Amino acid sequence: MKLPLKTTSRILCIVSGISLVFVLFVPIWRIDLDAPQYPEGLSLKIHANDLKGNVDIINGLNHYIGMKTLHKADFPEFTILPWCIIFFAGLFFLTGILKNRKFLLFSFFLFLAFGVLAMVDFYRWEYDYGHNLNPNAAIVVPGMAYQPPLIGFRQLLNFGAYSLPDTGGWIFIGSGILVLLAVVSEWRIRLVPAGKKGAMTALVMGAISLTRCSSGPEPLKTGSDPCAHCKMIISDPRFGAELITSKGKVFKFDDIVCLSAFIADPATNTGTGYRVYFTDYCGDHALTEAGKSYLLSGSDIACPMQGHLVSFSNPDSLQVVMELFSGEPVSWSQAAAKESL
Repeated sequence: MKLPLKTTSRILCIVSGISLVFVLFVPIWRIDLDAPQYPEGLSLKIHANDLKGNVDIINGLNHYIGMKTLHKADFPEFTILPWCIIFFAGLFFLTGILKNRKFLLFSFFLFLAFGVLAMVDFYRWEYDYGHNLNPNAAIVVPGMAYQPPLIGFRQLLNFGAYSLPDTGGWIFIGSGILVLLAVVSEWRIRLVPAGKKGAMTALVMGAISLTRCSSGPEPLKTGSDPCAHCKMIISDPRFGAELITSKGKVFKFDDIVCLSAFIADPATNTGTGYRVYFTDYCGDHALTEAGKSYLLSGSDIACPMQGHLVSFSNPDSLQVVMELFSGEPVSWSQAAAKESL
């Protein structure tokens, strides 16, 4: 006997279909550009049927380095994509109404194939956009390409380029996850014995959690990582520091004082909402959040850039080292003020 979809699965499909309709009215993807001469940044917002944001300014910059200018009429995708979104919105809604499991499976894999195809097409456009340059441009850097990242961050000359889903993109991903949950829920009933359902649920939720972007600090690689401020190679892990911007870009430093100068420099445009980490002077030199660190300031402490400031992950280590150096415990805010950070 063919079992119809459960009520929960039907609701997930219908909610997914309704959610996709909103993708038509909000930006799906965004490419942000940060540079010292544009402290507020530039943004290109890609909608289902249009390009918005600082398009004119970006086109002006592109002209100097030989890149193509951006015009809505040059993208046939803007004619096709809205209809594709409407099609999948209706397909998911119809899946919830028909209550058919095979139709649910067909809908999900068709949507997954469309998502992969869309990203391949986006990468193809980015590659052509960044590599097909005018050889007679005002500024020509031999061997230089300006392809934006498919997702994440890439440095392009003095511009930092961030490529990330916007509101519509996250709705699109969320709709796919809702339908995936419906698929797993239905086939779990058929394929998984009752005693193993809890383990399967945990496995699925764990897999979904792995899709989230990591926001923690990256380990400092001594001997290879350069300091973002003084440009010297980080050679001693005891004094390092790290800053992660609100967009996830990581900056590494060989001395806390270098991190301080980096934050204070208006040209770096670190923005707000960044997070700061310090390496532990003792132990395995793991990175610890600034708010959970214990700092020791002293003129006898020899740091790479003469910052005279080290960090500890626990107060006991700080007390031990205080017996070796003449210094005083300070908070991160006190240290920042002292160094004019």
